[in-house]
Amino acid sequence: MFTAVYCNTFSFSCKLCRRRTNPLSSFSATPFNSIRHSTPTFKLSTPRLNRMVSAVISEQTAVGSSDYGTDVFKLTYLEGNSWLWDVGGLKILVDPILVGNLDFGIPWLYDAAKKFLKNFQLSDLPEIDCLLITQSLDDHCHLKTLEPLSKKSPDLKVIATPNAKPLLDPLFKNVTYLEPGQSYEIEVRNGSKVRVKATAGPVLGPPWQRPENGYLVISPPGQLTLYYEPHCVYNESFVEKERADIVITPVIKQLLPNFTLVSGQEDAVQLAKLLNAKFIVPMKNGDLDSKGFLASIIQGEGTIESFKELLSKELPDAQVLDPTPGVPVEISASSNLP
Repeated sequence: MFTAVYCNTFSFSCKLCRRRTNPLSSFSATPFNSIRHSTPTFKLSTPRLNRMVSAVISEQTAVGSSDYGTDVFKLTYLEGNSWLWDVGGLKILVDPILVGNLDFGIPWLYDAAKKFLKNFQLSDLPEIDCLLITQSLDDHCHLKTLEPLSKKSPDLKVIATPNAKPLLDPLFKNVTYLEPGQSYEIEVRNGSKVRVKATAGPVLGPPWQRPENGYLVISPPGQLTLYYEPHCVYNESFVEKERADIVITPVIKQLLPNFTLVSGQEDAVQLAKLLNAKFIVPMKNGDLDSKGFLASIIQGEGTIESFKELLSKELPDAQVLDPTPGVPVEISASSNLP
């Protein structure tokens, strides 16, 4: 049975929303608690391999240690392509942009700032166990953020696309570069391991260039798997061999004249179908305060609602969990049900 619960008070009776062993005052001091989520409660009756998966969206803003089990994902959207994931107690920072704007070094062409988490900084992060980089361009491998992060945490474990090697090698000592199909295991403090497997993402350059990365992240007991790729570009023959309970993907297309920057809509539906996803977490990586010539000619296509309508025809039991920036989305699995 799959259950999704939305809650918008700290007093919600579900213990998953309340328990934490590591209160993080700096993280909770950010003004996220002014954000409100709607409060529908609903259940889906889709059986799968003798286990239950549940999702909780909570206004608890501190992302502390998960002491209620290792088969848990807590996903906090930091806008753009940036995420903070807690996977069974392992904290993974993904494609962070936390220092300055996103401008690719050419602000007259494109200059973007976050809309909601304007004051969120590196110092607001909890202790990070792993940095995950999907692509080598500035909107994923943001040097203005990574340079101070490397000074703060020089021994931080980094997993990245080999395309980012010239950028990351001067900054970090402990980097593993994964080609699509390769995996790496990270040990959690309790001795369990989280496995990260690279998948093929978009080719950003000439056709002979290696693709950038997407990733499958498998929780320590191996019952819950997340798939992430920030352009909704994937190798269908590779992906159809995998399964993922959770898919994080753009669903709104970003288009230049005669060129698709970021895909979504029917491509995101096909991705979810290939992976047999139970939860789709849409990311709005184009929803930034942007200016410059490039920003003026990028057009969006589709909405989350139109994506839901398309998805309902192909995966009627899948749930779409639309994240609020700074508010954790919690998805857990349990094997104690028949």
